[in-house]
Amino acid sequence: MDLLGLIKTFIRVVENGSIAAAARAQGMSPAAISQSLTRLETHLGVRLLSRTTRSMVLTESGTRYFDKVRLIPHEVDLAAQAAAIASAPQGPLCIATTTAFGRHVLAPLLPSFKATYPGIDIELISSDRRVDHRLEGVDVSIRIEAQLSDQLIARPIGAFPFVVCASPAYLERAGTPETPEALEQHDCLVFRYPTDGRFLPWFFVRDGQRFEARLRPGFVCDDIDTIAQLAVAAGGIARLASYVAQPWLDAGLLRPLFTPQEQTVACAAPEPLNIFACVTERSALNAKVRAFIDYLEQAIIDRQV
Repeated sequence: MDLLGLIKTFIRVVENGSIAAAARAQGMSPAAISQSLTRLETHLGVRLLSRTTRSMVLTESGTRYFDKVRLIPHEVDLAAQAAAIASAPQGPLCIATTTAFGRHVLAPLLPSFKATYPGIDIELISSDRRVDHRLEGVDVSIRIEAQLSDQLIARPIGAFPFVVCASPAYLERAGTPETPEALEQHDCLVFRYPTDGRFLPWFFVRDGQRFEARLRPGFVCDDIDTIAQLAVAAGGIARLASYVAQPWLDAGLLRPLFTPQEQTVACAAPEPLNIFACVTERSALNAKVRAFIDYLEQAIIDRQV
């Protein structure tokens, strides 16, 4: 039995003053309204309304019952709204990411995410140092493949192209390499991890085969935006994620290398930059973390279109 539905029908009849009026208001037949009233009275074991073909009045029991139940539908609606609010993603969310990804991807994206989920309070740790989830209260970190840890659960959420590029001035002075194998004859701008001192290797794919290019470092730096500036200043050849390189390419200050049009031998494309969302354990994938990961994953997809 839908007791709440029967109560709503009873309230509508009393408020509209007749069964016919209540039927019109609810888009039901008068017979259906009358049957609902009968079922409610049978359930309660009392008569709520004295009704004839011409009139309808509340009985004494009906008056007392109406006074008690008339706000129930409204209270039920308020309870449903409160439950929806409580289940919506909310609370503090600490996100850790690399400096360049935080600056070029997350910073432009987070205001729209915050507007979509106003109940989430965001803290962003944008750093290339090693971040400890537990010690620093990090809910989720955005990492590249080389930064993955056995202590974290990683979910792939997208990829960005790498662009090998140099300034027109450098290429005019040093020549244009036609293959990745020629890079060891050029000044390359190499990123060094600030956490462990490793160089970030340059991988390429040719005919389905992955290989690492041998490099001759012209400059070594632990900040990718500084490497981009060095490339613009004709310091050498850089490998930059597309979200770093694109403004310089659009301005004509950097030129992409190893594009299909540039290569006279089998095409070798830079391996893309794979992005992962990392949490300490599956239970950390609460509503706010899931909302952020899903939002970022869709944003990366949209950016590639």
